[in-house]
Amino acid sequence: MLVISLDSEKIIMVNESFLRRTGYSRSDIINRRPLELNIWEDSKEFYKLRKCISDNGVVNSIEVNFRTKSGELRTGLTCIDVIQLNNEKCVLIAASDITERKQFEKEMARLDRLNLVGEMAAALGHEVRNPITTVRGFLQLLEDKKELSSFREYFDLMIDELDRASAIITEFLSLAKNKTIELKEENLNHILTAMLPLLQSDSAKMDKSVHLELSDIPALLLDEKEIRQVILNLVRNGLEAMPPGGRLTIKTYREDTEAVLAVQDQGNGLPPGVLERIGTPFFTTKENGTGMGLAVCYSIAARHKAKIDIETGPAGTTFLVKFTLH
Repeated sequence: MLVISLDSEKIIMVNESFLRRTGYSRSDIINRRPLELNIWEDSKEFYKLRKCISDNGVVNSIEVNFRTKSGELRTGLTCIDVIQLNNEKCVLIAASDITERKQFEKEMARLDRLNLVGEMAAALGHEVRNPITTVRGFLQLLEDKKELSSFREYFDLMIDELDRASAIITEFLSLAKNKTIELKEENLNHILTAMLPLLQSDSAKMDKSVHLELSDIPALLLDEKEIRQVILNLVRNGLEAMPPGGRLTIKTYREDTEAVLAVQDQGNGLPPGVLERIGTPFFTTKENGTGMGLAVCYSIAARHKAKIDIETGPAGTTFLVKFTLH
């Protein structure tokens, strides 16, 4: 809660809850203007609220984005009323922090979309795959005929395209919520060490490098095949995001009750509009992408009761896969 003078637009009172949530001290904020402190995500939001107060005298339960002292953006469900305090007209702003609830709702919506695509894929995947397999087999037979040898290049192209279609169907099937997985006690560090030659080979072709920074973490219940897919997808995305000479770092470490797999690139970071849609099926920023790679990662993480966080900025992006320790 905070109280702002309508005349001076300065903050004249705050409670302890506001200070705890935002990280400010009372001396930081009293007799300062919210715009001066850059509390509002957008200055237009302040003037919009002021107009609502002027027109209606009260604002009930609207979502307002605010910035903490550290620069973190949070969302508050906000109520505003006009009061008299020491003969001065003021606005009383009371907000309930709903940031975590909003993030949970976004994650549930994302998983619902993934599950819907997965269910459709499960229903259609096998029906589509069977004719693809048949066509591919006949193309290979025709390719071997001497009288058709002049068309070999075209046969190879058609077979490659069928293989690409089959790979996309496989990715669709990976989105299915009820996909069976085999969970065994595995050491994530061992999986990464075994994959390193493959990852370094991929990076060398692009004039980039991959490095491991592994810390001691306990064994986890994992489906090794699926975790390898997550690592491959995140590493290849990171490599594609960097210019030649870039360094991609894969880390593992323990953080409270979680084991963390971090994949950090040296690209230019993700713009806000892209960040919000990361992991949505079919959304891609690549010219020839399918928009399935990260969607598959989110589905696999959900099946492992893990979550994926993203930290991004001008110096690069880090994907953090966080596994709960039991």
